Amino acid sequence: MAATTDRSRIEKYLNDADFPADKDQLVAVADRNGADQDTLGALRGIPAVDYRNVDEVLASVTHDSDMTPAETAQANTLPDKPGLAQSAKDLPPVNPIVEELGENRGS
Repeated sequence: MAATTDRSRIEKYLNDADFPADKDQLVAVADRNGADQDTLGALRGIPAVDYRNVDEVLASVTHDSDMTPAETAQANTLPDKPGLAQSAKDLPPVNPIVEELGENRGS
């Protein structure tokens, strides 16, 4: 799940950032300014390029306003193992030897 934030939080936490700045510098400034985990996660998800101003950062960050209400609801309920069907998540771990050779190996 991609972390999201909103425009006002990005502007608030990056208000004293020196531009041009790269992703790591922006995350450090936001962290120093007390940014919440969603905002820090959204900043960590931007491409690792140099940004000339806050507007360029905002263009790269996933905003809450970019998502429809249905997408926001789905993002808040995504499973902890994306890409797996629910039935695959509920299975106990399988011994790799049993998985490869089978339970009854004829011994």
